[in-house]
Amino acid sequence: MKKFGLTLLTAFAGGAIALGGYKIAENKYVHSMSFEDQQKVYYATSNHLTPAASNLSSAGQVDFTEAAAAVTPAVVYIRTTYSNRASDDQQSQLQQMFGNMFGPQMRQQMPEMASGSGVIISPDGYIVTNNHVVDKAEKIEVVTNDHQNFKAKVIGTDPNTDLALIKIEGRNLPIVKLGNSDAVKVGEWVLAVGNPFRLTSTVTAGIVSAKGRNINIIGNEDNQEGNPFGRTQYQQQTPKLNQAIESFIQTDAAINPGNSGGALVNTNGELIGINSAIASHTGSYEGYGFAIPINLAKKVLDDIQRFGAVKRGYLGISFRSLDEDAAAELHTDKTAGLYVNSVLPGGGAEQAGLHEGDIITKVEGSNAYESSDLQERVGRLEPGDKIRLTVLRGNEEKNFTVTLKANNPSPERVALKKSTEELFNRIGASFVPLNAEQKAKFHVSAGVLVTQVRDGGLFDYTEVPVGSVITEINKQPIASIDDMDHALSNLQHGVLTISGYYPDGSKLRSTIQIQ
Repeated sequence: MKKFGLTLLTAFAGGAIALGGYKIAENKYVHSMSFEDQQKVYYATSNHLTPAASNLSSAGQVDFTEAAAAVTPAVVYIRTTYSNRASDDQQSQLQQMFGNMFGPQMRQQMPEMASGSGVIISPDGYIVTNNHVVDKAEKIEVVTNDHQNFKAKVIGTDPNTDLALIKIEGRNLPIVKLGNSDAVKVGEWVLAVGNPFRLTSTVTAGIVSAKGRNINIIGNEDNQEGNPFGRTQYQQQTPKLNQAIESFIQTDAAINPGNSGGALVNTNGELIGINSAIASHTGSYEGYGFAIPINLAKKVLDDIQRFGAVKRGYLGISFRSLDEDAAAELHTDKTAGLYVNSVLPGGGAEQAGLHEGDIITKVEGSNAYESSDLQERVGRLEPGDKIRLTVLRGNEEKNFTVTLKANNPSPERVALKKSTEELFNRIGASFVPLNAEQKAKFHVSAGVLVTQVRDGGLFDYTEVPVGSVITEINKQPIASIDDMDHALSNLQHGVLTISGYYPDGSKLRSTIQIQ
């Protein structure tokens, strides 16, 4: 009997060790996966119900109750705090996104706090929101649907798509299932979930009014009073090299200030877009809202998590979409397609053989009418990827395969310290652990690589560039983001000393007095 008991105990112990080892391996494996693949594991290995699925089209049933119930718990309220300087910049962005709803005196009366929405996409606390929601924020607070409060830190941002990835320390949090924005059809029912006017957990319904909208709002600093998109018609048509990627889903579901960063979902409860802007002369809802397609967001968010910044490939051209007015101005009889204004020297387009004056008529075999038809497709690709273009040159149609080139992403803009998260955000940078090749290059055993430096942050102020390696903070070795959190939490006398190497291998040492 004793022998049997010992055998049984041994079996239990062995099973526990095996299970523990499996869980460690599983966690390591899961964190190397994309957010979408992580969600598949989440739904396959948990008791959580998958959002309503059926053999219907993505439009689903005209019943919003199940979708609202599935999504609302994972849409959060975001509160941000700014310095006076950052408040002025945030004010400008809010007016650009939502018009002059507060009148000309808004700038002087702008509070040092703002709010928006976000969507939890992983059980351990990764949240997608808009870049303009957290831009220059010194303090970011997240309030969940069940009234839990968290402090958040910025993992990385992409101003070119107005997306940001932030993180809270949580476990077993509810998530929204990532959908497929390519399958979205004009006319299908959708729900917008967010926190307009600080009214938390608000659900509105409407239809998809259009797809692939380019409204020239991202990266546009010109706020023209009376224009719903913050820029005049002439400026919209003036060609310029713009790295912004706009291919919005347009909806008539009510979206108002505070909805930014919230969820646009189909009636199956799947996330198809991140609400970002409205077209309005007053700043309030007038029937036109715009969301970033989730298929574009997936690439951006996965890159930020894996690399600390977006790895984006570039064609190396500037272009404009053709219509009758543009055709007359350019002296061409073609009124459809994308007119190539210029070809950048050394870019992928030049190497493939594209010329100024070419008209791009197809992208990967699909007709190209709007700039978004090209921008979004390129926005999902990385340097080294290839894209097929059909071009009209004179009266002859030619096919080109362009290899996208790497380009330094436009640095994003962020900005005191009362917590680790706030100090992390004030540093204004993104990091990833060093790989074996980078360790060998800098002759170190551990460290983190600076992948993004956001203007207005401490790294920008002290001129710590992208590509630098951080090995110590206040004499504490740094090998991961967790090590940075630990070092920052033990900051003494308001002094931050950073050690490491510049990209060229020269030694980096910077001492910063934190006010």
